[in-house]
Amino acid sequence: MPELRTERLVLREWRDADLGPWAAMNADPEVREYFPDVLTPERSAASAARFQDDLVRRGWGWWALEVAATGEFIGFAGLDAVDEDTPFTGVEAGWRLARAAWGHGYATEAARAVVAFGFETLGLPEILAVTTATNLRSQAVMRRIGMTRNPADDFDDPGVPEGPLRRNVVYRLRAGEQAGR
Repeated sequence: MPELRTERLVLREWRDADLGPWAAMNADPEVREYFPDVLTPERSAASAARFQDDLVRRGWGWWALEVAATGEFIGFAGLDAVDEDTPFTGVEAGWRLARAAWGHGYATEAARAVVAFGFETLGLPEILAVTTATNLRSQAVMRRIGMTRNPADDFDDPGVPEGPLRRNVVYRLRAGEQAGR
């Protein structure tokens, strides 16, 4: 299974030692601000198991993310098929970092690595990113890696109750357009 490396990060398979910090991240209301709820330790463990299974089965998906210099687990980043209930198809890039890892450029660095993998290794013609309309930090990452938004693609997530988290924005990047190459 491929392991992706950047100047400061390693995107790798999931380890048992990741489960505690992953559960703590998913129980943090600030980390989960743009999701309908926080996750229990059981739901976090189940998601990590699914992510690891996808990595083994496909060779790509949601990788665990660590700081190369320290080995510290700081979150996840990767690629996956968009949810079935979205009004479009494709592969999306995504990331989620522990609060202590915010503000260091790690999300942008990891996003560039997964986008490069998607285009160069998987041969994808396009990669999407989806977030709530209110998640301005993730949208800034999307713009930094060269993604653009067409407001006509925005949609209401049917799996989210009415409220500020329901409206989603879609950013797109076609092969050969990535910034920072």
